Amino acid sequence: MNLAPALNFPPELLLRAQGRGPAMRAAIFDVDGVLTDGRLFFSEQGEVLKGFNVLDGHGLKSLVEVGILPLVITGRDSPAVRRRVGDLGLPHAIYGASDKLAAAEGLLTQLGMDWADVAVIGDDWPDLPLFARAALAVAPPNAHAEVLARAHHVTRLGGGRGAAREFCDLLLVASGRYADLLQGKLRTLDGR
Repeated sequence: MNLAPALNFPPELLLRAQGRGPAMRAAIFDVDGVLTDGRLFFSEQGEVLKGFNVLDGHGLKSLVEVGILPLVITGRDSPAVRRRVGDLGLPHAIYGASDKLAAAEGLLTQLGMDWADVAVIGDDWPDLPLFARAALAVAPPNAHAEVLARAHHVTRLGGGRGAAREFCDLLLVASGRYADLLQGKLRTLDGR
C-alpha cells in the first residue's frame, strides 16, 4: 500500500522547522498544558493524577526514531510525569525546574547543542524565555495569550489532546522523514 501523507504545512513553517537543516536536533516539551490538558486531579491521598494522550507518545517515539532528541522540561515534579517519561524511554528530562531557561541551557550544553537546532512547545509564561531563543516556538491553542502572541505556530489540537503529536509531525515532515515513517508503518500493518 502506497499512500501519500495527508499532512500539509506551509512552506515557510517547514523551513523554520528545519532549524539549520536538514532537521532540528532536539525538541523541548513542557508537560502541563502541552502533554496534558493542564488540569490537575488529586486523589483522596493527595496524589496528583494527569491524563496523557497516546498520540503524543507515538509522536515522541517517532522523533527518537529519526534522530530528533525529545527533551522534557517541566516546572512540576510528579510520579505520574516520571512514569510517562519513563514508559516512553525518554532519557532527558528535568523535573521541578523553577527556571526553565537555566535548565534548558544546561541540558543543551551537556548535549553539545545550541538554540539554532532546537524547537520548543510550551503554553505559559515560564516557557517564554525558551520561545525567545529556539529556532521554532510552537504553542497549543489553550496557551496563555502572551505565549500565543510569540509562537511561530499554533497547533490545531489542544494540550493533552494531540498538540504534541502535531508538533512532532511538523518536525518529522520538515526533516523529510515523515513519509518514510508512514510507509514503514503501512508495510508493517499489511505485511507487504
